[in-house]
Amino acid sequence: MSVVPVYHGVHHSNFAVLPILYSFRRCPFAMRARLALLASGTHCDLREVVLRDKPAALRDASPKATVPVLVDVDGVVIDQSLDIMRWALARHDPQRWLSPARGTLDEMLALIATCDGVFKQALDRYKYPNRFEGVDALHQRTQGGLFLDALEVRLRTSRHLFGDAPALADMAIAPFVRQFAQVDAAWFAAASWPSVQAWLSALTGSPMWTAVMAKYAPWQPGDVAVIFPEGD
Repeated sequence: MSVVPVYHGVHHSNFAVLPILYSFRRCPFAMRARLALLASGTHCDLREVVLRDKPAALRDASPKATVPVLVDVDGVVIDQSLDIMRWALARHDPQRWLSPARGTLDEMLALIATCDGVFKQALDRYKYPNRFEGVDALHQRTQGGLFLDALEVRLRTSRHLFGDAPALADMAIAPFVRQFAQVDAAWFAAASWPSVQAWLSALTGSPMWTAVMAKYAPWQPGDVAVIFPEGD
């Protein structure tokens, strides 16, 4: 029996009324957006993008032409990943990602800003040193490790960054720590961040993570809508 998705309690047989999400499976920014959409139960028409051949519809929606980009049913465009997360969770937040057991939303946003700033800068230069003139990849790895040192301290007293349940900060940051870990998986596994390693393993091994990492064919105009998340 086919399942017709429910979007915020409204039964839809016409998929065109759903928000559109331009995404790329392996992009950490797109991962965090998909995680929040799944957690909030917000269905969308997912359009998988090939980054070397971006569709005109993506460029028309957002001049930045990078994923993720969400186009709401009223035409409003949200083209920053954290804004997509907060948009979805403001509508429905059953797991209380915006209200952690410890700390505040502002404190989570500050930690995410560090991730998106100095850590992401080091990560890019560690993973892609040839893209930056005069960059020492190992030095950048050390710089990125400073952020993981701070996460390790937090995770020694709780299973997640702001308590014993995942919250916004965990799901916004984990995709980037995952990318950092994958540059040299053997080195990361041997590094002195046991709490970070356990935290990352638990998140990336969860059913939620598996669901957001499903593979989809690249979208082309005229394709049948791909509804994400799958099911009701």
